[in-house]
Amino acid sequence: MEAQHKNLAAGGWQKMSFREQMGNIGGEINRALYWRGKDGKLRDDSLIRAFELLDLTIADSRWRLHLKELTRVREVLSDATLGGGEYGSTLEDLDRYFFHFAFAARINRQ
Repeated sequence: MEAQHKNLAAGGWQKMSFREQMGNIGGEINRALYWRGKDGKLRDDSLIRAFELLDLTIADSRWRLHLKELTRVREVLSDATLGGGEYGSTLEDLDRYFFHFAFAARINRQ
């Protein structure tokens, strides 16, 4: 599959902090929520980008101490995407989880 975030996949992602990376993943989940029920293709594209960014974060060696959390988040995102049958996960739950990272990243910038 072709990378949706070519610049980030080429190394730009590793220049971001953990909070920034997680906040950006959350942005894609938030977009998926926005498009749910309005445009299935745009919703799916947002989810594909969320998985791509999450995979880039998992591959970032700086966060190996967070690997268990990151792989669990990926599992929960998969569950939510498929309807929450395994864990009862929802995109709303993930949106709330990731919001805190985006908020913390924003505070650090100021």
